[in-house]
Amino acid sequence: MHEPLALEYLGAGLKLDGHEVAVIDARIDSDIEGAFERFNPQVAGITGYTNQAPIVKDIAARLKAINPKVFIVVGGHHATVRPEDFNEAFIDLVVIGEGVGAIREIVERLKHGRNFDDILGLGIPGAEMCFTEKRVHPELDSLPFPDRTLTEKYRNNYFNEWLKPLASIRTSLGCTSRCNFCALWAITDGKYLRRSPESVVEELKTIRETKVFFCDDESMCDVHRIKRLGDLIREAGIQKKFFLYARVDTIVRHPELFRQWRDIGLTQVFVGMESFSDRRLEGLNKGITTKQQAQAVKILDDLGILLYANFIVDPAFSREDFRELVRYVRMLDLKYASFSVLTPLPGTALYDERESELLTKRHEMFDFMHTVLPTTLPLKEFYAELAWLYGNALPVRHTFGILRKYGGMRALKLLMKYPYFIAKIKKGYMDHGRDKIFLTSGGEALSRTRV
Repeated sequence: MHEPLALEYLGAGLKLDGHEVAVIDARIDSDIEGAFERFNPQVAGITGYTNQAPIVKDIAARLKAINPKVFIVVGGHHATVRPEDFNEAFIDLVVIGEGVGAIREIVERLKHGRNFDDILGLGIPGAEMCFTEKRVHPELDSLPFPDRTLTEKYRNNYFNEWLKPLASIRTSLGCTSRCNFCALWAITDGKYLRRSPESVVEELKTIRETKVFFCDDESMCDVHRIKRLGDLIREAGIQKKFFLYARVDTIVRHPELFRQWRDIGLTQVFVGMESFSDRRLEGLNKGITTKQQAQAVKILDDLGILLYANFIVDPAFSREDFRELVRYVRMLDLKYASFSVLTPLPGTALYDERESELLTKRHEMFDFMHTVLPTTLPLKEFYAELAWLYGNALPVRHTFGILRKYGGMRALKLLMKYPYFIAKIKKGYMDHGRDKIFLTSGGEALSRTRV
């Protein structure tokens, strides 16, 4: 659970214009209505990912019921890729793309009238949603630093696994790669947008947490920029532990870059390994090979940097595929591995290719722990294999090595909860109850009727 950096950016922009702003992190603070009534805002902005779209709409409806005059704006990832999903009477505007400039313009217009037609990047709800012209993403250095005082009361709750408390910082946006299951490069029209290293260092100086997550889509692909940033962090005497995303091929081509960053505090790298097969990697348009994966593992292991590997579980997996994945994880001797079910998120090329195959379009199922595509195995067996994968991928010595990172009490709590986690995965097939799916013994979908 990372800090709501986008809302901190929006809040910073609004405060520059003299507005009073409050951020409610509804993942932590359940009393949304109480907070809303105490602050009594004129404008309420709500954001969320695809699997949170029903929650966003529910909150919007509840706030509108309390105060029909409140002006409700929805933004964020899903609002950008599927704004029409928020075409509701209780939502006043949908922001498509970067929201800092948009929200400032919206609030300014509310002071002088309600004509928003010439504000770029909006979806305007109605009988049919109307759209204004597209907003070009601003230069990242033109944005204010996020205002982290807005989340002061929540900050000790933000974490990633054993990294707690954890701050987030954005140094770039977009990606140079074109994976077909990812929408992030498409949101920026394929551009890789970068902040200057000098700006990033100035923001890092304002962060009090000792652990920092670079929430870039890909941090290291501009080698010269990230090397310069590393030099500036060292020169500034900033001492923190860093966690960031990097591609396999970047690690293989530039091991010296990761040595430099190891020396200034890089402790772990999230790497999308995705598959154990060159054929499957090519099908995902990943642009890497299994040989490069093995090289990347060795490079980071030799440097003492934890490779935080993620693999994609294809719903088309057979039982042998699940076992092959476990053999591959163990052959690479990975210290940590996580698994995501292949999910065609709205806004991706994969979604466009396979939309007709979807078992469900219920947004809450697009959470990477459920399948929304037909499975080769019967659903119950697919989830049983997924649970088995989580329980068997890592050898016991690595599992306990990871647990030690959490510290005594947190590790003990995790051990106690783990059987419930595995049991929950095994029961995942039951969450498809609202989607009437008839399967042959081989798993071919014969009917996908929403009920």
